[in-house]
Amino acid sequence: MSTLLRILRFTRSLTPYYIGIMIAAAVVTAAGLAVPFITGRATDVIVSAVDSSVSGQETVADVAGEATRIVVLLAIALLAVSLVEAGIGNVGGYWGDVMSAKMRTILSTRYFEQLLALPQRYYDNELTGTIVARLNRSISEITNFMKTFSNMFVTLLLTTVSVLVISAWYYWPLAALLIIAYPLYLWLTTLTSRKWQRLEGEKNVHVDVASGRFAEVVGQMRVVKSFVRERSELDAFSRRFASTEQLTSRQSRHWHVMDAVRQGVLHLIFFVLYAIIFVRTVTGHFTPGEMVMLIQLMAMARQPVMSLSWVVDSAQRAIAGSKSYFEVMDLDPTRVDGGGARPVAPQAWRKPESEGAPDRPAVSFRDVHFGYDDGGDVLEGISFDVGPGERIAFVGESGGGKTTITNLLMGLYGVRSGRIEVVGAGDDLEALRRSVGVVFQEPNLFSGTIAENIAYGRPDATREEIEAVARRAAVDSFVERFPKGYDTVIGERGIKLSGGQKQRIAVARAMLKDAPILVLDEATSALDTKSERLVQAGLEDLMRGRTSLIIAHRLSTIAEVDRIVTLRDGRIDEIGTPAELAASGGIYAELLELQHSTAKADRKRLREFEVVG
Repeated sequence: MSTLLRILRFTRSLTPYYIGIMIAAAVVTAAGLAVPFITGRATDVIVSAVDSSVSGQETVADVAGEATRIVVLLAIALLAVSLVEAGIGNVGGYWGDVMSAKMRTILSTRYFEQLLALPQRYYDNELTGTIVARLNRSISEITNFMKTFSNMFVTLLLTTVSVLVISAWYYWPLAALLIIAYPLYLWLTTLTSRKWQRLEGEKNVHVDVASGRFAEVVGQMRVVKSFVRERSELDAFSRRFASTEQLTSRQSRHWHVMDAVRQGVLHLIFFVLYAIIFVRTVTGHFTPGEMVMLIQLMAMARQPVMSLSWVVDSAQRAIAGSKSYFEVMDLDPTRVDGGGARPVAPQAWRKPESEGAPDRPAVSFRDVHFGYDDGGDVLEGISFDVGPGERIAFVGESGGGKTTITNLLMGLYGVRSGRIEVVGAGDDLEALRRSVGVVFQEPNLFSGTIAENIAYGRPDATREEIEAVARRAAVDSFVERFPKGYDTVIGERGIKLSGGQKQRIAVARAMLKDAPILVLDEATSALDTKSERLVQAGLEDLMRGRTSLIIAHRLSTIAEVDRIVTLRDGRIDEIGTPAELAASGGIYAELLELQHSTAKADRKRLREFEVVG
């Protein structure tokens, strides 16, 4: 119940719809309750007319005429009641549909808002498909239940209370038996639902994992086919759903055994109710009309009890589904993040400590230590400065911490100790990230048009601005071949474009953002020679006048930087100009030597530098 109340609090803006739906349900219920009285009255009129005709108290014509007039009026009353039920019922149904759609919007938007607020660490441990499956399943079950429950709640309540009052008025043992039936049936239903809900939770885990893997496989279909993994992926997927079959079998067996017990108890109680009504009618305590009316009321009394089973069933599904939803909504972004300091704006100018360091750094790392979750430090004692407009490259073996440094610069993770200062960082991470442009090794484009992807960092950019940066990044050279030009839809992750074309769009996107600090994370490593030349030309234009931090292994890129930072096992090994480090005998000198070697062992060693760290 607390979960359902929480859903109501989450969607309190829908209160007018809830009230309207319940008022409509109340009117429909009242109209339905009038039917037994009308049919009971019609029965008494007909029986009385027949008895009078048989006894000869009045002429047949007079009796038939009066009875006909009354039953016609009663039939009109039944028609009016039916029209009210149909009209008001459909109004309530309309409000229910609108409410359901609005609830889905509210719950989905808040879920997405929470996901956007969660830090990168959350996504490091979650499958994208699982996140999406959780959204679809949870919200669908919640909205379906709330829509139906809002329609049924008043109906169940009014019908139950009305039947109890009317039954007690005519013969109190009838009401007493109903008072026993309702809580007994609810208690048996609660017993049934405990185990059902536990099994439903286990099923949801299997479905979420399978759905998550499904989305991942669809998104990486070329990899799956290239490694001939179709059968193994299908088998794993099938095993998950086979597990749900077994759980459903246990769940259904338990439910239906208990349901048979519940219905058996219910049928026994209603057998006694009907027997009482029949006997009291035969003994003259009830008229035929009252008997008909009471039998119809008992039928109406049975409906709330039977509906209660469905309500509890649906409620358990909604509760089980909402647990996954609220598990995400209850996450505290700060706790998930693990804490740690983010980059801040420089507080004061400091005289550089090392020769060649910039006077007024745009980026400063001061004795930074960092590690993932509970693991050891990935970075230890990292300290360096980058001056405004300076180009600095990071060189090191795979796992040396190069990409981790850029992740810390963008505030994706907090440091364990130390301090990072970035010109342009403000009171929040948005200010920091507006000051940093990024070109990743993977372009990471979105479905949509070429123009939309270029303008992703500046959605308010004009078409002229978009096309201007596209020319600078050599995007125009291939866009001209598309019939729709910049309005060409590129598909999910830019599937319709080549690697070089996607990377040129990524460069144009960073150009249009026009951030003063630029991060290039192996931006050309996956390209062929021709594409690399085109992208590199765009990068040279992009880096002009900007503070640039570059992760690269190609000598052509590294040789053009102002300084190089070499990393070894998460520590800085050397800092200097390309010329200085070429003669130092360190990592960069080794890289130069390996790059020019044709020995097989040297080429293998070189590949250790060519993977992003």
